[in-house]
Amino acid sequence: MSEAGIEGAGTGHDRQVYKVMIDAPIEVVWNTLVKTDEVLPFFFGAVCEAEDGALKPGKRMRMVTPNRKYASVVGEVLEFSPPHRYAHTFKFTQWDDDYCTVTYELRETPEGVEFSLITTGVPAGTKTAQSMQQGGSFITQNLKSLVETGKPGFSGKMVMMLGPVMGFMTPAKCRIGNWPLKGQ
Repeated sequence: MSEAGIEGAGTGHDRQVYKVMIDAPIEVVWNTLVKTDEVLPFFFGAVCEAEDGALKPGKRMRMVTPNRKYASVVGEVLEFSPPHRYAHTFKFTQWDDDYCTVTYELRETPEGVEFSLITTGVPAGTKTAQSMQQGGSFITQNLKSLVETGKPGFSGKMVMMLGPVMGFMTPAKCRIGNWPLKGQ
């Protein structure tokens, strides 16, 4: 891990790993990561919704705005193994890029929980790749801050403040009706 606690940020597009050490019990980190139906500052102020209300393999999930008007990310849960591993397919709704995979891994160590966010299959040179290079660091750092202090980091606070103001800039293709949780 680098001094900032991030490994692999900005290196290649097929697999990127963002790591951070979190000083908390693994159950606390896990339960914070997989919360549904409440605003998550480390996921850019989005709310995680799951098909049938639970994150389970084979079920759809999506990240939506708190007012439930727009979906920013959609995917399908691939693995859900508390409290160590959660993986899902991933697509930003505003772009036409292909789906990729995001895996969250938690490992207990004597220093705390090593949290890893791993992206695979990110389409090279796409807006998804550019966004994940910044987003991976944002997510790991703000999850760490939220778990350890009860508050997101500065960048998380800024996103929470600006998110509602920026809603008018969200493309119509992101409207939640275009991204249902139930299969079509």
